[in-house]
Amino acid sequence: MRELIVKEAGEKVLELIESHFQVDNKDTLVVSTTTAFNIEKQRAKEFHNIVNLKRMNDMRRINKFLEAVNAKLEMGGIFIIGVETYSLRKRRIFKKFPPIINAIYYFFDFLFKRVSPKLWGVKKIYFALTGGRNRVLSNAESLGRLYSCGFKLIEDKFINGQLYYVVEKVGEPAFDYNPTYGPIISLNRYGKNAKLIKVYKMRTMHAYSEYLQSYVYENNDLDEGGKFKNDFRVTTLGKILRKFWLDELPMLINLLKGDMKLFGIRPLSKQYYNLYNEELRERRIKYKPGLVPPFYVDMPKTLEEIMESEKKYLDLYDKNPFLTDWKYFWKAFQNIVFKKARSK
Repeated sequence: MRELIVKEAGEKVLELIESHFQVDNKDTLVVSTTTAFNIEKQRAKEFHNIVNLKRMNDMRRINKFLEAVNAKLEMGGIFIIGVETYSLRKRRIFKKFPPIINAIYYFFDFLFKRVSPKLWGVKKIYFALTGGRNRVLSNAESLGRLYSCGFKLIEDKFINGQLYYVVEKVGEPAFDYNPTYGPIISLNRYGKNAKLIKVYKMRTMHAYSEYLQSYVYENNDLDEGGKFKNDFRVTTLGKILRKFWLDELPMLINLLKGDMKLFGIRPLSKQYYNLYNEELRERRIKYKPGLVPPFYVDMPKTLEEIMESEKKYLDLYDKNPFLTDWKYFWKAFQNIVFKKARSK
């Protein structure tokens, strides 16, 4: 088995595997496959370790494969797989071809193998031509898919032009049958009475990034304004959209649906909601969230200051709802337009 692994993936991959477990253990499964069928057909219902020597890029139905692995692993079991991220792919292409030609090649490669699989209608043509092989994946999407399928990262390591993930099974898959790939996404957020509402925004993060909130929180500190520092989930285009507030425009749909009002506290994800103290959590769900939050009036820098800003707004709102929202809205408008206030 060791010789086969070295022949297929190299000695360093074998070293990575055996730094976590021995490959000749009877409860270890080593495969080199791109289909869930070869995992599902295994007689054993539970393995403690599974290794796939094929890249995640070459799987047509990635989540189906990861769900099959999850089903065969016992809780706490280890899974190892590699991926060529788009940054590694770019580096390889630019090294392989001469200047100018490498940029042209990369542009069309990115357009066909990164963009087209995510476009409605076009993706069927893409999969018919490629079978899903050699797809371009980002680190955020690859890791997000693993987290969505019940895994948690233990270690990642660059080996032979690939990023290898060593993950642990910590739960069951989310079975996300309708992942959002398009330019407009809908996110689960807490609305009034703790009801989950779909908040619409322009995509600023890689697909499956929503499953990485706990991972990012554990590995990144909060920046000024309450956002994560160095958030690798945000795309280059996403940074531009956020800078000019364009990502917020689809929330007008929520305003028309009545889920949100023009001014009010920010609708929060479960991860951010749990960062608030219990008193403010219980209080803020009594109110309808708003498109423009108190953040743009007080411009707080820390989570504690954000909570204090929201508490001050709610105290004033309880006394005079209409007048408070009227004053807050125009103050926020002044800060955004003239003082260039932005939420990063």
